Amino acid sequence: MTKVYAGLGSNLGNKRENILSAIDRIDAYEGFCVKEKSGFYDTAPVGGPLQPDYVNCVIGLETEIEPQALLKEFKKIETALGRETGVRWGPRVIDLDILLYGDTIVTDHNLKIPHERMHERVFVLEPLCEISPDIKHPVSGISISELLEKLK
Repeated sequence: MTKVYAGLGSNLGNKRENILSAIDRIDAYEGFCVKEKSGFYDTAPVGGPLQPDYVNCVIGLETEIEPQALLKEFKKIETALGRETGVRWGPRVIDLDILLYGDTIVTDHNLKIPHERMHERVFVLEPLCEISPDIKHPVSGISISELLEKLK
């Protein structure tokens, strides 16, 4: 089993309920086992058009599913919960991002692991630090708590 960290965000509808529904769907999937969940973080949007604030959280899960297959399942969950294709970095019912997949580094055209901007985003690092402050970014080798401290 590989330890995976995923970021969840929502800024449309009942934001917290959208995130909880996504976590329930992830945990119900035969190939995933959610082990940890951060608290909810209210955050201003970064980039994109004018839009409502987000609620974000991070989960830790275990899986044997390969990264591309995991991305595909996350996209199915987003669609099932009402996410529609729209403006890049625009408002959304749910957003699921693979942040870390063990120590694996992926640089495919449609998937970058570790998430290519996670080290620049407090709304990712704070909830990740809450559940796993000592894990290290696989590229920089710097702990999540140290990355967060550098941003603050």
